[in-house]
Amino acid sequence: MILAALDAYYARLRDDPESGIAAPGYSPQKIGYALVLGAGGELIDVEDLHEQAGKRRIPRLLSVPQPEKRTVAIKPNFLWDKTSYALGVSATSKRSEQEHAAFKALHRDALAGADDPGLRALLAFLEAWSPARFHDHPRIAPHGDNLLDANLVFRLDGETRYVHDRPAARDAWERLQGQSGGGLRGTCLVTGRQAPLARLHPAIKGVNGAQSSGASLVSFNQPAFASYGKEQGENAPVSEQATFAYTTALNYLLRRDTRNRQRLQIGDTTVVFWAQAADAGQAAQAEDVLAAFFDPGNADERATARLQGALEQVRQARPLRELGADLDDDTRIFVLGLAPNAARLSIRFWETSSLGAFASRLADHYADLALEPLPWRRPPTPQALALATAPIYDGRAKAEDVPPHLAGELTRAILTGARYPHSVLAAIVMRFRADGEITPLRVALCKATLARAARLDRQHRHHTDKGEPPVSLDPGNTDPGYLLGRLFSTLENVQRAALGTKVNATIRDRYYGAASATPAIVFPVLLRTAQSHLGKLRKDKGGLATNLEKDIGQIVDALPPSFPPSLDIQAQGRFAIGYYHQTQARFARPDAQDADDTASEGDAE
Repeated sequence: MILAALDAYYARLRDDPESGIAAPGYSPQKIGYALVLGAGGELIDVEDLHEQAGKRRIPRLLSVPQPEKRTVAIKPNFLWDKTSYALGVSATSKRSEQEHAAFKALHRDALAGADDPGLRALLAFLEAWSPARFHDHPRIAPHGDNLLDANLVFRLDGETRYVHDRPAARDAWERLQGQSGGGLRGTCLVTGRQAPLARLHPAIKGVNGAQSSGASLVSFNQPAFASYGKEQGENAPVSEQATFAYTTALNYLLRRDTRNRQRLQIGDTTVVFWAQAADAGQAAQAEDVLAAFFDPGNADERATARLQGALEQVRQARPLRELGADLDDDTRIFVLGLAPNAARLSIRFWETSSLGAFASRLADHYADLALEPLPWRRPPTPQALALATAPIYDGRAKAEDVPPHLAGELTRAILTGARYPHSVLAAIVMRFRADGEITPLRVALCKATLARAARLDRQHRHHTDKGEPPVSLDPGNTDPGYLLGRLFSTLENVQRAALGTKVNATIRDRYYGAASATPAIVFPVLLRTAQSHLGKLRKDKGGLATNLEKDIGQIVDALPPSFPPSLDIQAQGRFAIGYYHQTQARFARPDAQDADDTASEGDAE
């Protein structure tokens, strides 16, 4: 299914002249320099092809003959390669002499008898070139060691196209590919047609954490992976044409380009997405909507408005096509999450559905996250939600601290409408207790986890006495965890009102973890301490003391006769929600005379 969807996406890209997708047999590669050759093979100049991207210089992406898949064996590329092959010099390779000899032998055999000026110039250069000339050559010296191990192409002096783009070079590459064929023919699992089967599949590049040279999505390199005497690619027969199509399309989606809006990182999972529709314009618009969901900061205003419009249509149970002819509910959406696994890639998740179904699930997701007042200017992205489960040090969380599998499972739950992972609630409750940062985003994700679980239990007729957590302060809510959170916030407010804002450590700093886990031990102590704080407050602010005492009494009256000895994870989540709601509600009251709320807004999106 994944390979077939990527094969179809390649067909769409191939029909789009602006995509720049590589033709069959070619691949986009990072090229650092072009060697400019004279008609007789002399090195006329070295052209730097790097482009400036902010403060970094990055190699230019050029479509070149598809590279060889290298492991240990020496395998030269055709008409381009790194300096150890093309020039016989390297800063890292210890066998550059053998690699250069293989590069010369390949071109001597493949281009024998060529009458094209560019190909003849390349052959003459290779015959005359000596690696010993590298450091002393006047055209190479200005670039120095920057040239070492960079990928090189060739160009004939006075022409703008590169040697590998010349018609004669393309013919030679086609012949060379035909000679390297001769493998088994069989039924392709992707297309269903009889065709030559790929023995090895090209590497996939651009997945964070995978090998820089690329990793395999389909490979068999051990006897334990094979069956019935079949070797390598024969175990999963995919035609050479379909293999090229799916790998080219996936590498296109994974390209590291600031303009690429179809690739993002969520924890250790690299996510790509695309759409398929009868009309290319409808597919592009659907991709805009997804881009605005995954990364609204990089999406244009029109795409963000489209996403908001789509969600509103879903809430009103109206079709998306009413927003315009370029949005169709039936457009297919594909989302693929990849993670590194040694020299291979693992599929973290694969989800496909219609645009209408995805929009409905996103609307449910945002409804589950909802808090009032809304603590963010734009809805939080999956990346921000995953980051909320990481510890906060010095006011910020780091992506590398997100539990590896959690980010992928969280994204899958958003896209499928399934339950959020149980580990999300456990991770957030642990963060509340460890670093004390009860941020709006953490509370929203905590609330979403509990709300979705309650809703799905009700839909599947599972017995439950737990309703969905409220979006704002609910004085009528009698859930013990929620009430205890409200009580803890009120007691903290009493302390601040009595002692001022410059307290070395509030009760939240000292007791939040114990109060949320073992209330029977902590709350009697906190209530006794609150009485002394109220006594001090009555001397200076009698009205405020009376109001706070009344708030405490109302909450305690709604609680069971005795404090629970312990709270489970779900109840601790409701404790955090109650604490947050009570704290936020103080600032909505016109007579509020409390200290400023210290809940961090650092995670809000």
